[in-house]
Amino acid sequence: MAIKLAGAWRGPLLRKPHRCSRYVALAATAFMSIALQAQAVTLEQALLLAEQQAPALAARRAGADAAQQQRTAAGRLPDPKLSVGVENLPVSGPDRFSWNRESMTMRRVGVMQDVPNRAKRAAQQAAAQAAAEREQALLRAEQLAVRRQTATAWLAHRYAQRRLEVFDELLRENRVLQDTLAARVTAGSAMPADAVMARQEALELAERQDELQAAVAQAAAGLRRWLGDAFDGTTTGSWEIPLDLSRVLSNLDRHAELAAYRPMLAMAQADLEEAQAGRRGDWGWEVAYANRARGYGDMVSFQMSFELPVSPTTRQDPQIAARRKALDQVQAEREDALRRLRSEVEAQAAELHRLERALQRQNAAALPLAADRVRLATASYQGGRADLGAVLAARKEAAQARLRAIDLEAQLMVQRAQLSYLILE
Repeated sequence: MAIKLAGAWRGPLLRKPHRCSRYVALAATAFMSIALQAQAVTLEQALLLAEQQAPALAARRAGADAAQQQRTAAGRLPDPKLSVGVENLPVSGPDRFSWNRESMTMRRVGVMQDVPNRAKRAAQQAAAQAAAEREQALLRAEQLAVRRQTATAWLAHRYAQRRLEVFDELLRENRVLQDTLAARVTAGSAMPADAVMARQEALELAERQDELQAAVAQAAAGLRRWLGDAFDGTTTGSWEIPLDLSRVLSNLDRHAELAAYRPMLAMAQADLEEAQAGRRGDWGWEVAYANRARGYGDMVSFQMSFELPVSPTTRQDPQIAARRKALDQVQAEREDALRRLRSEVEAQAAELHRLERALQRQNAAALPLAADRVRLATASYQGGRADLGAVLAARKEAAQARLRAIDLEAQLMVQRAQLSYLILE
C-alpha cells in the first residue's frame, strides 16, 4: 500500500509544475497537516506528507527546474555585437579633425555575429539535455531516499511505542502482585521479604520504562524531521511493507544511486564531442554601414571571419584527450558503484533472511517456552514449592523474550524498508 501511494504521487513531482498545480499541492499539504494534527500518523500518511514537504526534495525540484531552463539556452548563437565608430579621421594637415573634408572619413555602424560551428552547438545542446536528465534522476533518487528514511523513522517510533506497551503491562502485573502480597503475608502464604522483592522489581521496571519513554521521544524527534509540526507524536496502523526481493536483486542496474550515471555518461560524451568540434574552428560575419560627408557617397561593407586551428597538437588534442579520460572515469565509477551496491544489497538480503528465521524461532519457540516457565513458576510459588524470586525471574525472562521478538521484528521491517525503496520504477 505504501509503495502504491508513493508511486501515485511521483508523477506530478517529476513534471514541471505550473501555478495551478503548485496551489493544489500547497492545499493538499495544508489539508494533510490539519488532518494529522487531529489523529495518529499511519505509514502511508507519513510517506505522503514527507514526499510533499521534505526540504531535500524541494531543493532537488529547484535544481531540476534550473537545469530545464539551462537547456532552453544551450546551443544558441551568442548575442550579436553592435560596433560604432569613425574611420579615416584626419589627425594632421589642413583637414585635421574635420568630419566632412576628407572623402575617406566615415561614420560607421555595424552588426557582428559570432557563429560557433554546428557540431559544437549540437554538443552543447546534448550536454544541457543530459544535465536536465541527471537532475531528474537525482530527484527520483531523492524521492526514494525520503521514503526510505521516513519509513525507517516511522518504524523506529512505532516499535518504540510497542516496547513501552510491554512494560506498561509488566507494571500493571507488578501492581497487582503488590496489592495481593499484603494479604498473602498476613495469611502466612507468603514471606515478608516477598513484598520487598516486588517493590524492588517495580523500581527496576520504572527505570527501564523511563529509558523506553526517552526512546519514544527520540524516535518522535527523528520522525518530525520528515513530517514537521504536523506530527503529534503518535503513530498507528499496520507496518507491513511489501517487498519483492527477487525483483530487487535482478534489477540492480536500475538502483536509484545508479540513475544519475547514464545522463552523466551522456554529459561526458557531449563534452568530448564539443572538444572534437573545436578542431573545425568557429566563424563570424559583420555588416556595416558607413556615412561620409555630403557630396560623397555612403558605403556598405560585409566581411566574414574564420577561426584557424593552426596548432591542434597543443590546443585541441590535449582537450580531447582530457575529455576522453573524463568519460572513462565516469564509466569506471559507475561500474564500481554497481559492484558496491550489489555487494551491499546481497548482504542486506542475507541479513533479511537471518532476521526472518530468528523471528520465526522467537515466536514459535522462545515466547511459548517463556510463557510456560512463568506459568510453572507461578504454580510452584502458589503451591509453596518455590519462592517469589523464581516467579520474578521467570517474568523477567518472559519480558525479555517479548522485547527480543519486538526488536527482531523492528530490524526485519527496517531491512524491508531499506530494500523496498531502492529500485526506480
